[in-house]
Amino acid sequence: MKTQPSIPCPIGRAVGVLGERWTLLILRNANLGMTRFDAFRAELGIADNILANRLARLVEAGLLVRVPYRDGGRTRQEYRLTAAGADVLPVLRALAVWGQEHTEPYEPTEPMQVIHLLCGQATAPGDICGHCGQPIRRTEEAWLRPWRSDEPYPLAEPVRP
Repeated sequence: MKTQPSIPCPIGRAVGVLGERWTLLILRNANLGMTRFDAFRAELGIADNILANRLARLVEAGLLVRVPYRDGGRTRQEYRLTAAGADVLPVLRALAVWGQEHTEPYEPTEPMQVIHLLCGQATAPGDICGHCGQPIRRTEEAWLRPWRSDEPYPLAEPVRP
């Protein structure tokens, strides 16, 4: 992963990679399986030039990789999560908890939930299910965002080199 080597503080280096507007939301969506430019744009309402810039920076930093796909007669690019991008998950979970506790939505809504797919129950974000006590692997975690859907979104698996 390319970062600014002149910054000695790891928090400063992380903010250098993750701190731009839209970046964490793009990574949230990538962790939930979104891969295509048009889908990111539609979900986030972000301008094309800004989205292209953020995606390029995330590819350069090693959090996403470009993977070609065919769309009719055209070759286009998907943006797939890497292991480094998947490792942002605890940051996203922490932001979700903080946002739930310290901010208010514009309209009342049910809170986001982390669902342990093995037992089907909501649990606190973390490595162990608070309901069944079993470890929660990435492939066994889904996010229920009731303002978007009644169905939980399983987390995407990162691309393996």
